[in-house]
Amino acid sequence: MRLTFHGAAGTVTGSRHLIEACDRRVLVDCGMFQGLKKLRRLNWEPPGFEPGFLDHVVLTHAHIDHTGYVPRLMQYGFRGAIHCTEPTAELLELMLMDSAHLQEEDAAWANKKGFSKHDPAEPLYTSVDALKALKLVRPRPYHKWIDLGPGIRYRYHNSGHILGAAFVEFRLRNDADDGVNPGERTIIFSGDVGRYAMPLHVDPEPMPPCDILVTESTYGDRLHDHEPVLDQIRDDFRLTVHKRGVVLIPSFAVGRTQLVGLILRHLMSEGDLCEVPIHIDSPMAIDATLIYSRHLYDENLDDDITADGRNRLFPRKVHLHRTVHESKQLNHLPGPRVIIAASGMMTGGRILHHLARRLPDPHNLVLLSGYQAAGTRGRSLQDGADHLRIHGQDVPVGARVGTIQGLSSHADRDELLRWLGTCPQPPRRVFVVHGEKKQADKFATLVADATGAEVHVPGLKDSFEI
Repeated sequence: MRLTFHGAAGTVTGSRHLIEACDRRVLVDCGMFQGLKKLRRLNWEPPGFEPGFLDHVVLTHAHIDHTGYVPRLMQYGFRGAIHCTEPTAELLELMLMDSAHLQEEDAAWANKKGFSKHDPAEPLYTSVDALKALKLVRPRPYHKWIDLGPGIRYRYHNSGHILGAAFVEFRLRNDADDGVNPGERTIIFSGDVGRYAMPLHVDPEPMPPCDILVTESTYGDRLHDHEPVLDQIRDDFRLTVHKRGVVLIPSFAVGRTQLVGLILRHLMSEGDLCEVPIHIDSPMAIDATLIYSRHLYDENLDDDITADGRNRLFPRKVHLHRTVHESKQLNHLPGPRVIIAASGMMTGGRILHHLARRLPDPHNLVLLSGYQAAGTRGRSLQDGADHLRIHGQDVPVGARVGTIQGLSSHADRDELLRWLGTCPQPPRRVFVVHGEKKQADKFATLVADATGAEVHVPGLKDSFEI
């Protein structure tokens, strides 16, 4: 019985954890490395295991850092089953096809401009690879045991991170005659753990007893801001509406757009904010919202969400924009209104066209919806930049800039420890992954103090007998 970490070890991306037990090879998550160039290069290197000999891939949720490498497996001969929850299967098609499209676009652009070291430049994978992978997807319900072979089974528990997110409980037959836990050994993979008492998504379910825990640590050394959103945006929002300006909200398409929409719906319906037209300018966000809407009345989302408007998540007067033509038309509409568009950190997407048009106007407001990574336009705005480079032009920053804090879908330090405390008895061993080294090391110390467990912070390719 062996556990090897092929990603999300010393970094928050590329989650890939390989279980070898009971004559089966099971990969838990299959994420793409993102961010710094040295990490992105890892996507092009051999994965460190033979995908053609994998029996199963078990996914925790749909985010690309947990699923985006799946189509690449097809090129290495993977033909096994891909397991995920039923809502994740719906989101997965959206995410993987978009990722493949971006890979193909990047390769085409590199060939057109001639800046690639390779001739011709090739995408990491294609839409055909993504479609082949999607044919292998096996949607599974929460809480039902699924057999992966003699002596190995798993079941999903809701982790509350995004729609369909889960932590995974594995039971492995223990044939080692070591006198410790004969019969079965239980391993839990946290995936990404969600927040407590947040709108839209449910709280993480309690953790069952386990021998070994593999836990994320994205925010393992810090706390989220818990100031109410209304208190953060009330004055700037009202001033913008009074001056007939436009509120621009860069937002991630899956999870964040739906959360922002729900919060605005509530604040407008309660009379805390003026009810103004809202424009969702992102085909992916629209598709994701429709998927969310289909699950409003099951156990995946908060049961206190009520239907309001045609897509049941956003305020009245909502307008959905799919085509490029519709997006361009928004540039000619006067305020007051709200425009929500991708991407969340303004690294690309339709939000750039709106910024180029609206950013110089002091009557407008840019509301950043959460953390902005170093090197992104969002971070530049947070740091007080007086201009942004957009499409080769320097666009002056005249609009006011604000940030809505506390919208992250990741549990913070105390919430992670709270979830850990729901386990009836502490695990004997804990592996801390999916965090930068500073966060992982700090959280590992906290876990050791709280549980008395043997705690490891694995590096890339580290392997452990379990």
